[in-house]
Amino acid sequence: MRTPVAHRAGPREWAGLAILALPTALLGLDVSVLYLALPALSADLQPSATQLLWIMDAYGFLIAGLLITMGTLGDRIGRRKLLMIGAAGFGAVSVVAAFAPSAEVLIAARAALGIAGATLMPSTLSLISTMFTDARQRAVAIGIWAMTFALGMAGGPLVGGVLIDHFWWGSAFLVALPPVGVLLVTAPLLLPEYRAPRGGRLDLRSVALSLAAILPLIYAVKHAAKAGFDLTVVVSSLAGIAFAVVFVRRQRELADPLLDMSLFSSRTFSAALGVLLFGLVGVGGVMFLVTQYLQLVEGLSPFAAGLWMGPPALMMLLASLASPLLARRVRPGVIVAVTLVLSTAGYLLLSVVDRGDIWLVVTGFGLVYLGLGAIAALGTDLVVGAAPPERSGSAAAMSETVQELGIAVGIALLGSLTSVVYRARLGDDLPAAVEDGLAAATALAPADLLRRAQDAFTAGLNVTTLVTGIGVLVLALVSATVLRHIGTIGDDH
Repeated sequence: MRTPVAHRAGPREWAGLAILALPTALLGLDVSVLYLALPALSADLQPSATQLLWIMDAYGFLIAGLLITMGTLGDRIGRRKLLMIGAAGFGAVSVVAAFAPSAEVLIAARAALGIAGATLMPSTLSLISTMFTDARQRAVAIGIWAMTFALGMAGGPLVGGVLIDHFWWGSAFLVALPPVGVLLVTAPLLLPEYRAPRGGRLDLRSVALSLAAILPLIYAVKHAAKAGFDLTVVVSSLAGIAFAVVFVRRQRELADPLLDMSLFSSRTFSAALGVLLFGLVGVGGVMFLVTQYLQLVEGLSPFAAGLWMGPPALMMLLASLASPLLARRVRPGVIVAVTLVLSTAGYLLLSVVDRGDIWLVVTGFGLVYLGLGAIAALGTDLVVGAAPPERSGSAAAMSETVQELGIAVGIALLGSLTSVVYRARLGDDLPAAVEDGLAAATALAPADLLRRAQDAFTAGLNVTTLVTGIGVLVLALVSATVLRHIGTIGDDH
């Protein structure tokens, strides 16, 4: 573990942090913009329910699958260099996504965005760890980093709402271009380059094994969401687990592993990763459902829905900035546990909403986001701070891997649970448009069936958030236990 050093960051480092905030805000904005674009996108491209899930998940799953590779690659070829390559690729593929003529092309573009996005987050985090070596300054910098992600999510609905109301859904992807342009011009001037002193060659077999471990597990989740638990799910899951075991064994044998398994010997590193993973599962799924509720049940325009989504994102912003400052006096485990209890209250509010309960939805979702801001800022700082400098890229990648995987799994699992309740409430012998989901029903179903579909979706939201709230309460209790050994920020944790 690292101990804080005397060097404190100056104006150049803080200016560099502002540049690193650009890709971070861009990724946050990309999340919320796409949620609001779903109804317009569905009406134009007419994706099936499965394609719609892949449009949402291809990005997150590929990011999760490649973050470890990209984090290690940045340590070896240069973190600033990888950041600039990834940003240029993200901008180019955003144009392809904006003008996608079919669901298949959009899925492919989202997958390519995931590959490019996998270079951005570990690069920004690892550069922060290079620029801010004082523990308290690093915690604040990572809190600002998390805050910019929240700002992106807060601004995304407003920006996306205006664009979608006045242009077409694809315009939401084009907002990536200005931040990418500014980053490419200013990064060489303000950001330091860093390569690990002992960076060896990238082990391509490990890269293949990491993908072979995660992709079958992803397929198992997807297949279970559509067809239920069957032999395919079992076989895919076992294959992913088997490749994961082989991957871990190989990392322990290599002199320069893709993922340094010794990082997991740190209790702080492992516990913080676990909290991040399970905390983000609930957030990812509920975010997907709430944005649909506002537009498809309450009938709000994208811009109006964006305005209502603003306050919850601002609550996440507040928590991500305040929690590192509070953690100078209060143990991080206490802060995480308390905010997760508040999130539990938010999930429980969502479990009793009905049609017309917009204020209740926004209040509940705001409490959910309050917990997200705290665990994102503190959890990320604990993970990155527990790694030695030459492994901070790998540590940052692991932090982002579990967060992206948590969000993507949350969308798949909670979306699937909502679909089960939705279909059960509707019953049999209904048109395919209604059975495919509320988005399809909104576009094609007659008024009487549409109202039934909206009520069924709301019931699915109620059940899903109740189950999630129980899980988050358990996570709060676990967090208070597994993080209790960590001292206040500035101590050697």
